[in-house]
Amino acid sequence: MRARAAAATAALLLAALTACGGGDDDSSKPAAAPKSSAGEASPSSTPEQEHSLGDPARTTGDGGTGVLQITPDTIVFTRMASGETAKNGVFAVVTMKDKAMTAVAADEVPPITGGGWKWMAPDGEMIGFDSGNSSSVTMDKYDNADPVQPGGYQWRAQVFDLTPAQAKGGTLIYIDGEEKAFRWKMPAADSGPSVAEVKKQLAS
Repeated sequence: MRARAAAATAALLLAALTACGGGDDDSSKPAAAPKSSAGEASPSSTPEQEHSLGDPARTTGDGGTGVLQITPDTIVFTRMASGETAKNGVFAVVTMKDKAMTAVAADEVPPITGGGWKWMAPDGEMIGFDSGNSSSVTMDKYDNADPVQPGGYQWRAQVFDLTPAQAKGGTLIYIDGEEKAFRWKMPAADSGPSVAEVKKQLAS
């Protein structure tokens, strides 16, 4: 009797062990990592749109305040302007119309913050607003610098002192209040509706 009881107990233990530890129980496997959907993929960088002289661009104002529509209007190349001679060979004078597009005043980003206007030469060299003698060139109509009030606009200008090679087919670049860059391909000769007026002011 004792031998039969021991054999029965051993058989029960063996069955219990087989049930607990055996087999390919899927619950013990780690869950598969979820696959990323197409919508979760990293966005590919899109090339910046390049505008032409006369094309408007809606930009974010200084400090992220307001929307300023900027339209480079006219470009004039000259060796002398406002009684100053271009140190590097030629001044590139670009005028633009700045218009406030929202119910708050908006202003251009000042260059001291790293934004604002730059000239990119055909070989890629970046030239700042204060190149050579450019800061000495002034024009009454285009020297506005106050924030543009809602519903209003101002005429402004940027002057770059360039070498003749830098002036041939350059790109005007503006970096706005959200650090977004806007680009305008510039002609290599005087162009725009206000060439005569700009030349007259530069000669005074």
